Amino acid sequence: MLVVRRILLVLAGVFFCAAASVRSLAAQQPTGTITGQVIDSATRQPLAGVNVVVEGTRLGAVTRDDGTFVIVGVPAGTHTVRARRIGYASVPVVVSVSDGSIATLSFALEKRGAILDEVVVVGYTTQKRTSITGAVATVTASEVESRRVADVAQVLQGQVAGLTVTQSTGAPGEEISIRIRGEGTIGNNSPLFIVDGIPSRDISFLSPQDVQSYTVLKDASAASIYGSRASAGVIVITTKIGERGKSNFDLSYYTGLQKATNLPTMLDATQYMNKLEEAWNNSGRTGTNPYTVDKTTRTLANTNWLDELFEYGRSQNVHLAASGGNDRVQYRMSGGVNKQDGIVLYSNDQFQRFNFRTNINAGLTSRLNVGTNLLLSYATQDKLSSKGDAPGIIRHALIRPPIIPVYKSPTDPTYSAKDPFTDLPFFATPWDGSQNLYEFGSNPVALAYFTNDERNNFKTFGNVFAEYGLLDALKFKSNLGLDLNLRHNKAFNQNFGDNGGSVSNPLDQGTGRQNRPTGLNEDRGQETTVTWNNTLNYAKNNDTHDVSALVGSEYITNYSSSVGGSRQRFDYIRENFQYLNYGGTTDQNTGGSASEWRLFSLFSSATYMYDTRYMITGNFRADASSRFAEKNQWGYFPSVSVGWKVSNESFMRNVGWITDLKLRASTGKLGNQEIDNYSFLTLLRRSGDSYLVSRYGNPDLKWETTSQNDVGLDVGLLSNQLYLSMDYYVKKTTDILLPISLPSIVGNVSPTIVNAGEVSNKGFELALDFRNSGGPFNYGIRGNLGTNTNRVEKLHPNLPNIITDISRTAVGHPLGAFYGYVAEGIYQDQAEINSQLFGTVNPPNKPGDIRFKDLNADGIINDNDRTFIGSPIAKLTYGLNLAADYHRFDLSVFFQGVGGWDKYNDAKQITDYDSRPFNHSVAVLGAWNGPGTSNTIPRTTFQDNGNSKKSSIFVEDASYFRLKNLELGYTLGPTRRLYVSGQNLFTKTNYTGLDPESTDALDRGTYPQSKAFLFGLNAKF
Repeated sequence: MLVVRRILLVLAGVFFCAAASVRSLAAQQPTGTITGQVIDSATRQPLAGVNVVVEGTRLGAVTRDDGTFVIVGVPAGTHTVRARRIGYASVPVVVSVSDGSIATLSFALEKRGAILDEVVVVGYTTQKRTSITGAVATVTASEVESRRVADVAQVLQGQVAGLTVTQSTGAPGEEISIRIRGEGTIGNNSPLFIVDGIPSRDISFLSPQDVQSYTVLKDASAASIYGSRASAGVIVITTKIGERGKSNFDLSYYTGLQKATNLPTMLDATQYMNKLEEAWNNSGRTGTNPYTVDKTTRTLANTNWLDELFEYGRSQNVHLAASGGNDRVQYRMSGGVNKQDGIVLYSNDQFQRFNFRTNINAGLTSRLNVGTNLLLSYATQDKLSSKGDAPGIIRHALIRPPIIPVYKSPTDPTYSAKDPFTDLPFFATPWDGSQNLYEFGSNPVALAYFTNDERNNFKTFGNVFAEYGLLDALKFKSNLGLDLNLRHNKAFNQNFGDNGGSVSNPLDQGTGRQNRPTGLNEDRGQETTVTWNNTLNYAKNNDTHDVSALVGSEYITNYSSSVGGSRQRFDYIRENFQYLNYGGTTDQNTGGSASEWRLFSLFSSATYMYDTRYMITGNFRADASSRFAEKNQWGYFPSVSVGWKVSNESFMRNVGWITDLKLRASTGKLGNQEIDNYSFLTLLRRSGDSYLVSRYGNPDLKWETTSQNDVGLDVGLLSNQLYLSMDYYVKKTTDILLPISLPSIVGNVSPTIVNAGEVSNKGFELALDFRNSGGPFNYGIRGNLGTNTNRVEKLHPNLPNIITDISRTAVGHPLGAFYGYVAEGIYQDQAEINSQLFGTVNPPNKPGDIRFKDLNADGIINDNDRTFIGSPIAKLTYGLNLAADYHRFDLSVFFQGVGGWDKYNDAKQITDYDSRPFNHSVAVLGAWNGPGTSNTIPRTTFQDNGNSKKSSIFVEDASYFRLKNLELGYTLGPTRRLYVSGQNLFTKTNYTGLDPESTDALDRGTYPQSKAFLFGLNAKF
């Protein structure tokens, strides 16, 4: 990390020294003036609010209402002047300026909606948008500039129909989930990323400020050129490169605060004690109510644990870039730092990423071009339990009784300055746990304080390439890429807490019950992926025929290895002793492993367009993967798509309000090789001095195959001021890999992997883009929505269901559908119980308990009354972007949401319905306490009132509508802009958990997304 920081400091120094030199030279040179006017190319009306910039300088102007501008003090010489405006394609003009002269320029800007000849980066090449016949969506950097996020995946959220982007939790640095057109398999559903021609399964190392465009390949026609790795779709990312002209220096900076919002209101101390008193009375217990006694005899705190745990988080991002070039060589260098300190106190949930990136493109001759891209990234994350997983910091903040203080009193005989936190409720020595009346939950503040789990990753990602023009229409390109990851994780689990409970090892006598004993887990790993692809690209066109073709090969090799160790019982806990050598040797473990895979591919693609009206594209790829047995290593993935540009037909010439109309259709097959290495082999394990089979292999294992059909319609109206794209798709994945358990007579072996499952996805997608510009006030609307219906079509006869504690994957239902009892209210009296449970002898249920639906009407509530009660796969995703500008002010608003999405709210079950003395939300104040008092919340009791059953009570609709981003900016001049931005400002949802926007179907108490307020500056030098 120190090396990276030094590189960034040197880079910053170079930037500012160069900028100072430019300013000094400008002051000494003779100067002239540039004037002119900017108009709309279609309406010929003047355009106000256009930024006109002399590239390579800080000089520029904003056009007036009549479209005119004046730039004074322009150094004598040849300059490139560029006019930019939201909704229009930027236009550069070269002009010569002499001392004391006035140069006059005219700009005619073309609306972006009309730019159908826009070049889109697709598989291994580029293609004009007008000739694309597949389902392809493009997002440019300018369209998402206002998204102030650290991860490029978050930039795409809500921007593309059919694309679902979800952060696993709100904790800094957490993984981002991306799905294109639903869940197609039981295994890996993540898309393939192509970054400057190099494939990757991760893009978290990229800085959003370095990306020029994102192209989402959604259907088989668009993605099949990537074959066996494209079944979940492909996202092609093109990074920024230098442009011809004088050097530009760009600075982007923002900083801000985050806070937790939409937190539940928990019981205070008085409410909590009243509820426990009520629970005792409702549990049929005899004797004096101990909670009544404690209310009057104990000194009770009144702690709001959520308030104690959460604080203001902070974020900071700075990015510097230098770019420029001439007709032969273009370059760009950039460096950036992103820091986030999360919303949990003690700053053990931080994330930092340092990036340095450079690229150079050089035309060595008129036919030979070479170039390189290199990115260095170092990321460090302080990992916090953010999903309710052990130790469950946020989960414990929900359930810990409010009557316990955060810290012990210094007068407490068990107080320690090194560990001043309360632990066991009203702890005293000797400890008698059987007499405790309060749950043994952990202190979440102490958990946050003692968390020490750091994840580090250093990545080198880049490529070198050479392209040679064999003929004017025929080019050969060779591209060699490297993806190197060095990982180092280190977790020091320091012992703390009260000395309660039994001790399994006499060496640990007298130590705290948390992290007993102190331990260190450390591991290091390396993964290297080398990609080499070669392509031959042909393109020829005339007035009638447009032909392009591509053939190529690709070889990918991957090797990964790791080594790790752990020790316990450290005599010293200071940071300089937190190494394995200082741990005890009684309990120590070491381990290491390695694996590798290779992929060889041949591919081809051809597109033919006749008279700009009829077009057809065909793709074919053959892949050979080492992850399959020899006889099944090769997979073949063809696709074909056709298009009809109806708007170019003669009978459409007089339909002026329809500018563009194209029909599309495609079909094809994709593959999936994202399975564990060596799944087809029989594995052995060591047992003493012998080796036993741990898993039987399957030499017949083969590819998962996804077949996809798509029909689409593109419509441009009113000179493409309004543009619509619609698609309907049907996607079916066959030969899905399933783990099949073998009979016990075979021995204690893991399940064997077989091809057996089938899953289908179908849906409709709509995207619209409307822009109204040409005056001082301009605005635009971009919206999209996508529907998806997921269904399991087939499983193996020996595996009719895949069952978890809360879900069941079965034919005819979505993947991972929730499965349990259907709650239909609260029993109001004994007569109601006797009437429904007529088949149950002496039913244990009491009035006030949860009533479940008797699905088979036998008068007994048992496993036969369970059914499917929800789906964790969203049926609807949508996004809406609004943008407007008036003179120097600009505003952008982004809404995003999902519909038809369920979650299992386990945090609700453990707070409001659990029979243990946890804290509850204020919802339990409306619990049943007599006939007619409630039909939703059961009686408060220490007995099972139905809360232990997995039921529809805890499956909640997690659909939401969220104002993800609002940004207001003010342009100080052509090269400087200030802005304020807010994130997650508003959320509409019926979900009662901390955050509906998380990836896990089971919510145990998720680290929530935070509301953020940012201030930033963009400047060009």
